[in-house]
Amino acid sequence: MSFSIFGLSDEIIRAVAERGYTNPTPIQLQAIPAVLAGGDLMAGAQTGTGKTAGFTLPILNRLSDKSIKGPSTGRPPIRALILVPTRELAAQVEESIRNYGKYLKLSSMIMIGGVSIRPQITRLKSRVDILVATPGRLLDHVQQKTLDLSHVEILVLDEADRMLDMGFIRDIKKILVLLPKQRQNLLFSATFSDEIRALAGSLLNQPAMIEVARPNATADNVTHVVHPVDRERKRDLLAHLIKQHHWSQVLVFTRTKHGANKLAEHLVASGIPSLAIHGNKSQSARTRALAEFKAGSLQVLVATDIAARGIDISELPHVVNFELPNVPEDYVHRIGRTGRAGAEGDAVSLVCVDERKLLTDIERLIKRDLSNKIIAGFEPDPRIRAEPIVNGSGGGPRRMLPGLPGRGQRRGQPAAKPRATRNLGGQAASRIPALHRSGGRGR
Repeated sequence: MSFSIFGLSDEIIRAVAERGYTNPTPIQLQAIPAVLAGGDLMAGAQTGTGKTAGFTLPILNRLSDKSIKGPSTGRPPIRALILVPTRELAAQVEESIRNYGKYLKLSSMIMIGGVSIRPQITRLKSRVDILVATPGRLLDHVQQKTLDLSHVEILVLDEADRMLDMGFIRDIKKILVLLPKQRQNLLFSATFSDEIRALAGSLLNQPAMIEVARPNATADNVTHVVHPVDRERKRDLLAHLIKQHHWSQVLVFTRTKHGANKLAEHLVASGIPSLAIHGNKSQSARTRALAEFKAGSLQVLVATDIAARGIDISELPHVVNFELPNVPEDYVHRIGRTGRAGAEGDAVSLVCVDERKLLTDIERLIKRDLSNKIIAGFEPDPRIRAEPIVNGSGGGPRRMLPGLPGRGQRRGQPAAKPRATRNLGGQAASRIPALHRSGGRGR
């Protein structure tokens, strides 16, 4: 089944084919016709399911329809607004728009914080058909009166549950007031919590409902293994595994920014090129680290859950949970970054005695027991007793109660999908992953 079934323009089909995609994913099969029909949509889907193309392709098709006339005078207005929770996700979505719309006479723009606002103000003086923005920076422009949203025809709330988790609900409500009442609304969320349903009830008008992939599913082509180890020996074990198995591209998750920094420093000292990415890093540093990691020139990227949102690498071979997440759903999101596009992947977790309950919660959530393998020379000391979860990596001085999120970390994080042929969005048809935050209000 090809993308030609949707009636998309030849220019869009050509751009999709050039990206090497041939078969629509389940979310695309349902979302593209729904968006093309012009009605509101509420979709349960996560990053990695091909969700982004599920709304960008039909939006591009609708906005390039020459039979729909816009204002005849003045600068062409912003016609589509896509709100996302993080800078990295904004960059990813806007890149997709440029890739799929390369043969169309449409212009897109990314509006995020962490960078100077002046170039954005200048850019707004020329044509912008599709605006991809984080809420905080968008409201900065509104306050400076550099932005006109009065002609928006299509609004997308991407990863709406994450935006609520990150405290963006007030910002979203402020933005909604600025938009025309008559518009198409598309809401994408990994979960349908009571808060999401309430938001949908106030935003959407008789929406079509789509939900793909079972929540909290993990990919069949990912190998899961737990290495029991003492908390003080985790860093050395990770360095040992990377060197012994010659891992060339490894995404490592820590709970906190401080822990990410300390671990990256330790790996570098062990001769392993590594960088940390989290909300305290400048946008330019984060962009550079992510680019090097995607290109394969950086061996290890150490990330917090929030900062990792937006890391979308089609054939990432290894994901390591240096510390298990406090929220079990985050395990699914983390490991959902490997094993994409039908490729094999490894999900490795270094688990100390403090994290046994977290491990149990994860196994209960995904309905499977994770295999344990003790590494010779790193056998856990049975005399060590469990302590409250350390807010940091590898035994720092500051301690927290078990299961409580550390500073800079937010509660509640959502889930992953397989396939045999290459899908647009690079995910298998029964899986679900995720994306994360940037630092401070998404600005």
